[in-house]
Amino acid sequence: MFTAQAKFHIGQVVRHRKHPFRGVIFDVDPRFSNTEEWYDAIPEDSRPVKDQPFYHLLAENDQSYYVAYVSEQNLLPDETGEPVGHPDLPDLFGDFEDGRYPLQFQLN
Repeated sequence: MFTAQAKFHIGQVVRHRKHPFRGVIFDVDPRFSNTEEWYDAIPEDSRPVKDQPFYHLLAENDQSYYVAYVSEQNLLPDETGEPVGHPDLPDLFGDFEDGRYPLQFQLN
């Protein structure tokens, strides 16, 4: 039986280990749960293992806002203490406080 414990949590601000973007976690998959086409598009020498948590982020970089899907091995906590400016944040979260975003809706 596969079990995984997520290192990061919903509402946490994180940054990518290799690429210049950061974001807020809004969902977690206990293991890879995207398409094979998405996975195969990652260069083979950079592909993360599938048996680890993967995180859905409301992400931002210097040019845009988007949704990212990132393996746990490629994330680090964001230590800047700065809020994220993604325009969809108010749909899911309350105001940024104490370095995180509290959920604004009830989970099932």
